Amino acid sequence: MKYLLMIYASETAENAMPPAEMGAIMQAYGAYTDALVKAGVLQAGERLRPVTDATSVRVRNGKSEVLNGPYADTQEQLGGYYVIDVPDLDAALQWAARCPSSVYGTIEVRPIWEM
Repeated sequence: MKYLLMIYASETAENAMPPAEMGAIMQAYGAYTDALVKAGVLQAGERLRPVTDATSVRVRNGKSEVLNGPYADTQEQLGGYYVIDVPDLDAALQWAARCPSSVYGTIEVRPIWEM
């Protein structure tokens, strides 16, 4: 079954990290991604640009509204994702717990509803 692992963290906190600490996190992500590949479960994954680069679209009363930035103002922002294919939710949760950002952010695990 496919699951989306959404990586949420505070961009403000990440931007305040010393370069050495951010470098260590990026190395941890490299190792994590390699482990996903070696296990044969990685389907896709990317890091996202900051929310300041985001544009949101919504339609109200038949008219499109384009908004700069994310729609919701939150403490944590979506910074990246992985799509994995594993046997069950327990396996997906185990991979989510291994994600480097899980120690300071949140990893939302959501099953993909294949169409």
